Amino acid sequence: MSNPTPPEVRPDAVGSAFFPSLQQEMNRLFNQFGASFPMSPAVLTPKFPTSKMLAIDLLETDEAIEVTAEVPGMKETDIEVTISGDILTLKGEKSSDHEEKEDNYHIVERQYGSFRRQIPLGFTPDDGATSADFSDGVLKLRIAKPATAKAEVKKIKIKKT
Repeated sequence: MSNPTPPEVRPDAVGSAFFPSLQQEMNRLFNQFGASFPMSPAVLTPKFPTSKMLAIDLLETDEAIEVTAEVPGMKETDIEVTISGDILTLKGEKSSDHEEKEDNYHIVERQYGSFRRQIPLGFTPDDGATSADFSDGVLKLRIAKPATAKAEVKKIKIKKT
């Protein structure tokens, strides 16, 4: 069996078959390599998400601002919530060490992740006007608006010119 001649690579060969075939060959090699080594499922499964952006839902009512943040795999002790002036800050970090030994492999993993989100409230809350609850990886905050923030809404008429 003869080896096929690789496609000619020219600087002006945009859209040539070279790069797709290179990608296919790389995929084949990685699949072949992975199939020849028994791997633990622990190697293939991340311990916690690698995303550093905290997913939040923000709801503003006439009376309060309610924030719901999803922080799966974290405990309430991993999270810090502060308010400085009119800025709400949510931050946290988590680290994990994992070691697994078997006859044919030894795995040591260390992972670290952190997040920090700042949310402008538009007002400085009164003392005692906040509450925070944490359950099943979901943080819920309620920040009551002070009377001065509950401004009357005035509609402005728009004239055609």
